[in-house]
Amino acid sequence: MTTQPDKLRALLAQDQLHVMPCCYDALSAKLIEQAGFGLTFMSGFATSASRIGAPDLGLMSYSEVVDSARNICDAVSIPLIGDGDTGYGNAMNVQRTVRGFARAGCGAVMIEDQRAPKRCGHTPGKEVVGRDEAFDRIKASVDARGDDDILILARTDARHDHGLAEAIDRAAMFHELGADILFVEAPKTTEEMRQVCADLPGPKMANIVEGGETPDLGHADLHEIGYAIAAYPLALMSAAMQAMTVTLQALADDTPRDPMLMDFAQLRRKIGFDEYYEASAAYKSSYRSG
Repeated sequence: MTTQPDKLRALLAQDQLHVMPCCYDALSAKLIEQAGFGLTFMSGFATSASRIGAPDLGLMSYSEVVDSARNICDAVSIPLIGDGDTGYGNAMNVQRTVRGFARAGCGAVMIEDQRAPKRCGHTPGKEVVGRDEAFDRIKASVDARGDDDILILARTDARHDHGLAEAIDRAAMFHELGADILFVEAPKTTEEMRQVCADLPGPKMANIVEGGETPDLGHADLHEIGYAIAAYPLALMSAAMQAMTVTLQALADDTPRDPMLMDFAQLRRKIGFDEYYEASAAYKSSYRSG
């Protein structure tokens, strides 16, 4: 049986850009898989909004985050990259975090160098820890996967306060320490994105936040620059919130809402009712026709 880390390694070995819509729960992950995408990422921003109705400012606990990851992994067969934030403490906490995401079924886990409580990479107030602590987090992550196979996505937010050169230096050391995927958050221009990819080895991830600081380039351009993954952390959450807001207003105004709604038969099919009934037909005590 091919493991989720092995599936992700096979994707990264391909010379192409992997477009990665980000999920925030099991249903959004299922829709991503049904749409034909080969991998997904559990967006901390979107998951915090969905699970606790609060901003991504370090308010969710480790147990809440890994529980969300487990639910997503149970719902899909494509690899999930889990958001491990800062690792929830010192190097030993980081190891527990990495093992927890591995045992939840993730193909990779992201560990970053922000100070706790972390913040969304495209919002004000974020700071990074010193180099020694940042490097210890990645070293601990790599050491932890000796027990449970999982890829390490190493993220730096150093560009914000310390400049692009510092961010690239940190990411280069993350690679030397054994990180599998590098993520320099929030480069501000196409030229900075090119420099990140030119100066750093191995697979790189771009984070495309609509309205954020990083240029929203086309897929062909991102591939030509040198990215292996393009993450879209808020596309589904933003679209869902817009649709719900419009529909709620239509209900309040008593105006037609059918154009905004998915056909009921299609909705049932995408959630999995048809699949459930087909499987349950093998068991007389479970199956009910009609």
